Amino acid sequence: MNELNLPAYDVKLRGTRQKPEILDFLRRRYVALTPEEWVRQHFTHWLVEHKGYPAGLLANEVALHCGEKVLRCDSILYNKVVQPLMIIEYKAPTVPLTQRVFHQISAYNLLLHVDYLVVSNGLQHLCCRMDYTTQSYTFLQAVPDYADL
Repeated sequence: MNELNLPAYDVKLRGTRQKPEILDFLRRRYVALTPEEWVRQHFTHWLVEHKGYPAGLLANEVALHCGEKVLRCDSILYNKVVQPLMIIEYKAPTVPLTQRVFHQISAYNLLLHVDYLVVSNGLQHLCCRMDYTTQSYTFLQAVPDYADL
């Protein structure tokens, strides 16, 4: 897998060369190892181990129901009263973070109305804070520590 702009951690792999799996510590099970999953696991470990995010408030692959359609958020951070606070969207390291990626995460936010939107391809991480009063957003210099949310 690609080297990322995220700290290494003790990766747990299993499976075969044709069907490798990686342990998702949030879901407590092995999942198919794809380039996007490689980014997700490194990013969530970084949030928990280096940014102080409580693992118990993070969830991966969260289904959102919009009428007959089901959308899947890559990760959601909840606050202590289990309201969504941040949506995180991951892309493979080869996928540039374009306006199209933000359109995707913005669609999820129409349902959730979170304070923070984050996108990462493992090499670049972008975070913006929503301001619903002025119907605007501000890109932050970095993904904030949990204590600063």
